[in-house]
Amino acid sequence: MSRPEKKERVHFGTLERDAVSLAKRKRQEEEEEAGDHEEAGEDMLAESTSARDRLIGRIDLDQIDEAMDDELDDEALETRRRAMDEFARKRLARSIAVPTDDAKVRMELRNLDHPVCLFGEDAGDRRDRLRYVMSKLAMDRKRTEPPDEHLEEGSAHEGEEEEEEEFYTEGSEELRLARHQMAVYSLARARNRLDRQRKDCNADLAVVRQRRQALVKTLQSYTNDGSQVGGERPLSRAVFAADSQTVLVGSWSGSIKLWTVPQCKEVRAYRGHTDRVGGLAFRPHASGPADSANGSVDFASGGADKCIFLWSLAKETPVGTLAGHANRVVHVDFHPSGQYLGSASYDGTWRLWDVATERELLLQEGHSRELFCLRFQCDGSLVATAGLDGVGRVWDVRSGRSVMSLEGHAKEIFGLDWSPNGFHVATGSADNTVRVFDLRKSESLCQIPAHKSMVTDVRFFHGPFPASASGLETGASGCGQYLATASNDGL
Repeated sequence: MSRPEKKERVHFGTLERDAVSLAKRKRQEEEEEAGDHEEAGEDMLAESTSARDRLIGRIDLDQIDEAMDDELDDEALETRRRAMDEFARKRLARSIAVPTDDAKVRMELRNLDHPVCLFGEDAGDRRDRLRYVMSKLAMDRKRTEPPDEHLEEGSAHEGEEEEEEEFYTEGSEELRLARHQMAVYSLARARNRLDRQRKDCNADLAVVRQRRQALVKTLQSYTNDGSQVGGERPLSRAVFAADSQTVLVGSWSGSIKLWTVPQCKEVRAYRGHTDRVGGLAFRPHASGPADSANGSVDFASGGADKCIFLWSLAKETPVGTLAGHANRVVHVDFHPSGQYLGSASYDGTWRLWDVATERELLLQEGHSRELFCLRFQCDGSLVATAGLDGVGRVWDVRSGRSVMSLEGHAKEIFGLDWSPNGFHVATGSADNTVRVFDLRKSESLCQIPAHKSMVTDVRFFHGPFPASASGLETGASGCGQYLATASNDGL
């Protein structure tokens, strides 16, 4: 008895799926025919099976993608090439530094033979247009430059070896002595810190709970204690002195001003930078101008003019200059001993300086993009750096090694700080979050969705609580109990 012939179905999908479906249908049809003709014997069954295998064997799935590429016309290939070029241009545009001063933006556009201003264009649109023009010119130069044949040949033979090769640069005798001094200094401070932490571990749980409740109550009562206009241009950095009686404020105009707290009265203005002030740090144990000796180094600053200045609170002009960075200096921080200064720059390096001799001791690379922040650990044995590559690094200043990577942020890192406990590091990023890392576990402990916009700075609380704190005994230690963050969302 013969079965009615089935109509072939039409399937829509990829070539690979249709080929496999066709083979499956053929196999089913042959098995049905074999079932209807069992009396034909084993020879006919073997013949149908071999025919089925031959049919499947003719389908080469590895060549399907190549066949699809061959069928693409020139217009589709050109569209794909243009899209890839646009992705590369946008990636390059994000790495181009564009002036923030509108007058300089106009000057750059004029030098590039582009209109200085377009109809309905504001300063931000003009800056974005300059970035677009500069990225297009950079892509055109890269496209027209002839390839270096010798470089290609060398990379073909030596590329793998160079990727795995480790290299070391011999340090100076001054650096060796500095590492030794920092090691001796940090060991004593680490011993004292561990003794304090052991005592805190033995504290009564009820007392700890009472202190934390009083801390929360005190923090909830915080309010604005004063406000003052600091300059004509935006303010970039503010740091308190050790006695909390004065505060230094840096501006995009290049000026630095000293203000009293909480009266907000200007004490003195310091002038030396010709561009935006980025880094600002008090030297450890520095207090007000009344206690400052004439010519002593009380604080340091770094700016977009690539210079680092050393200042005395009693003088309005710098008492020392540290030169060497190839791009803007965005952050400076003193070693806890006060003898050394660290600086982070947009040239992709951080450097260690001797404050007394004003000499550069160390130039350290390690980040793929510009650096934005640098902080020393409370003991003085470690330093943490982070920047626009979205990755932070912890360095051992006693040996020069990178001991931990702070990974997890999706965007740039703009702020970091060490907890007084010595093993927690907090980072603030453009992904609107704060992460806390634990050096003991070499991992991220928690992620805090802190703000609705990028986090520009993060700081742990350092020092004892004041006697006026409700429910807390005078001098009670609150180090590392909480942290403060700042963001572009206005909070």
